[in-house]
Amino acid sequence: MSIILLLGSGGREHAFARALTMSAHCEQLFIAPGNAGTAMLGTNVDVSPNDFESIKIFVLENMVELVLVGPEDPLVNGIVDF
Repeated sequence: MSIILLLGSGGREHAFARALTMSAHCEQLFIAPGNAGTAMLGTNVDVSPNDFESIKIFVLENMVELVLVGPEDPLVNGIVDF
């Protein structure tokens, strides 16, 4: 079972959140920043997908095991290498 952080707030992230909550491997799902629809599937977190320092702190404090990046912006901005 995993604690997962999903980055993003659009329709793509809503679809990811829905699929993740159906998995037996997903113990807890956080979505940053999420939207009204994702709030029904997991816990929305007030963190920007491009605020890498805040994401790092959240991941460490909440023992997140997997970060799933939905939008392209954080990827282009280098979250993979952060």
